[in-house]
Amino acid sequence: MKALRVRRPLTARGLLLHAILMVGVLISMFPFYWTIVMATNTTQDITKYPPKLTFGSHLFDNIQRLLDSIDFFGAMFNTVIVAVSTTVLVLLLDSLAAFAFAKYEFPGRRVLFAMLMGIFMLPLQLAIIPQYLIMAELGWLGSLKAVIFPATANAFGIFWMRQYMIGAIHDELIDAARMDGCGFFRQYWHVGLPAVRPGLAFLGIYTFVAAWNDYVWPLVALVNPDRVTLQVALSQLNVSHGRQDYAMVMAGVLLAVLPLVVVFSLFARSFIADATKGAVRE
Repeated sequence: MKALRVRRPLTARGLLLHAILMVGVLISMFPFYWTIVMATNTTQDITKYPPKLTFGSHLFDNIQRLLDSIDFFGAMFNTVIVAVSTTVLVLLLDSLAAFAFAKYEFPGRRVLFAMLMGIFMLPLQLAIIPQYLIMAELGWLGSLKAVIFPATANAFGIFWMRQYMIGAIHDELIDAARMDGCGFFRQYWHVGLPAVRPGLAFLGIYTFVAAWNDYVWPLVALVNPDRVTLQVALSQLNVSHGRQDYAMVMAGVLLAVLPLVVVFSLFARSFIADATKGAVRE
């Protein structure tokens, strides 16, 4: 029998808090709204004063000029390959390393984790030249492998999953699995992963968005113009025209953002549901 839930009346403090949250939501959504406005109007409408704040009827014209200027869908296909491959490999490798750090004692564990934290605090730009030289030695420059594999094991993902596993995976479950004869990978797969699905969902969303929006490293590594990712292709719009067509650029930005909205909408719901599971008793 389900317990009855009693709704408490909103107090003045609650109403104020809701109002502040609504204002915050509107402020955070305005950039996306403004992107749609600019993508559906002309450049003249965007640059005039006062600015036009309503939707226009030029979206398909702007998209057509975009498709005539760059290979948009080819670049999006490359970006999908990079983002999906990077996310899958990060979830696998980072969770494996985190499971070992969180639940296993082995020689040099603290030293290795301290080195990992040191790498975590270094700026990513410091790795560009060494990564470029390594990719050149491997002969991967210009291919998507040069973008995917350097990002497959990152310090943030290992640190995040380790911290999550320490609290989410009980030592008693690991001991019981060992008594049943489970090795490392069976413990990881059957005991560890089911307990850390919310953490994996967050890391997956974070990694996918970061890989999708990455610009600097793909610009350096993808020397083949036919294998560029979406952000690099969109940056070419800024130099391919003498007079900047902001409406066309914003149409490209809008199309590039839509897949991220879809991914976040699909996986954020699962992340929130798993994170709050057990908090409400039926």
